[in-house]
Amino acid sequence: MSLLQRLKAGEEGGNVARPATTAAAAPVRDVSAGHGDLQSQHAYHEFKERIHRRLIEKLDLAKLDTIPQETLRVQVREVIESLLIADEEVSFELNREGLTEEILNETFGLGPLEPLLHDPTISDILVNTSSQVYVERFGKLEVTNTRFKDDVHLLNIIERIVSKVGRRVDESSPMVDARLPDGSRVNAIIPPLAIDGPILSIRKFGLHRLNMDDLLRLRSLTPSIAELLAAAVRARLNILVSGGTGSGKTTLLNILSGYIPSGERIITVEDAAELQLQQRHTVRLETRSANIEGRGAVVQRDLVRNALRMRPDRIIVGEVRGPEALDMLQAMNTGHDGSLTTLHANSPRDALRRLETMVLMASGNLGDRAMREQISSAINIIVQISRLSDGSRKVVKVVEIVGMEGETVSLQDIFLFEKLGIREDGRVVGTFRTSGIRPRFIEQIETAGIKLPDEMFEPRYELPPEEEPAT
Repeated sequence: MSLLQRLKAGEEGGNVARPATTAAAAPVRDVSAGHGDLQSQHAYHEFKERIHRRLIEKLDLAKLDTIPQETLRVQVREVIESLLIADEEVSFELNREGLTEEILNETFGLGPLEPLLHDPTISDILVNTSSQVYVERFGKLEVTNTRFKDDVHLLNIIERIVSKVGRRVDESSPMVDARLPDGSRVNAIIPPLAIDGPILSIRKFGLHRLNMDDLLRLRSLTPSIAELLAAAVRARLNILVSGGTGSGKTTLLNILSGYIPSGERIITVEDAAELQLQQRHTVRLETRSANIEGRGAVVQRDLVRNALRMRPDRIIVGEVRGPEALDMLQAMNTGHDGSLTTLHANSPRDALRRLETMVLMASGNLGDRAMREQISSAINIIVQISRLSDGSRKVVKVVEIVGMEGETVSLQDIFLFEKLGIREDGRVVGTFRTSGIRPRFIEQIETAGIKLPDEMFEPRYELPPEEEPAT
């Protein structure tokens, strides 16, 4: 017996009509999701909330877990359609099929956000209060017609997201980082910090996990850069991926981690878990916020220190942003080579300055020279990645740290991307260039049994052919 039949069997008088085959007949004027005047939209939301409330009242929530998800969704759809037919208090034209889908999304998903989450062309969802939602497609922002009923509706969706990963958001803790089941990164901030209402930002993880071939196809780097970075990971060099927000640091870190041999034990440390490593022997650690009494917080520095006691072959820190930088550098300098991490910075030199600042946060007594010697001996390569004005992502520099010159950490460029101009359609035109310098860490790569061709580092330009759409 289906869910609808069980519900109808319990109705007194049998006044719930069976769904008619023409329930979703000719499409009518849509007043949802920002369409129609404000009065019609308000009436639509009130009607949808009433149907959703009746649905929840009828469902036996304790028994729903025993029904497979796909079967349950089909049966609940039948119940919704029967409720729509039975309800005659509709003061506006109604698209029953669209409304049914929205109620299903409210019941099983994240309400108005569900269509955006399933759109593969969208990389970011930016909710600026309940009445304004932007998305990013191919590196460009655009406004949508998606709307929430009000701030309370949006706050309920935020609480639904963060509660699933054991976090909370309220007036005493108005900022939160979380993640969706697919690994998408979520940040929410609510009043009183957000003046105009709750704000939600979602960095989506694509259904297709990018690999190095995808970066080559998208002209984000050259085969020479890809070959060098793959060899550096296998040879256990320490790599720092630097870049701005949305430049693709985590994506590149995921791809580079794929070159770690499967026989090694990997421990990841993240503020909000989003790395998707494919190796079986991977241990994932995630920070924890303080409880309502302000206790129990576990920060990245605590996790990095604990990771050192877990017999790691590699430590991957999703992003260094505080005192954990010192512990990470010390780990790299004490036998845990081959570590990977990311950092927000606009250039390799800025990345070093940020590292110095974070090390000082951990130990204000460490002298400048001692601190810079720690950095220069710990990190071998800085990979700078940028999002250009047309939305495309490029590895704009691969830099080697070669040691100290006086009081300064010495850098030398190995590969560079030079911007030449912008076409009429807005696309950035540029070329990858080899500096002609053979890096010193090549000896370490060769010691690991990996041979790279000498001509890889000869001075030359690589003009990429017609580029594909940015992603």
